[in-house]
Amino acid sequence: MPVATQNLTLKLPADTIRKAKIVAAERGTSISALVTRKIEEIVGEDAAYQSAKRRAFEWLAHGWHLGGERRDG
Repeated sequence: MPVATQNLTLKLPADTIRKAKIVAAERGTSISALVTRKIEEIVGEDAAYQSAKRRAFEWLAHGWHLGGERRDG
């Protein structure tokens, strides 16, 4: 099933665009594909970070007995 796509307009310095065209050509792809991959990578990293952060806070909320006397109350 194809993924819905939407256009995005970016303004970049001309020198950056020139260099991006070279990188894309060397990799046999387009600037659009380069940008898409990088954004997907960042979004995936952020999702993984948010998930790990949520788990860490859940573990902290649970608390851990590290030995010694327990004090209830």
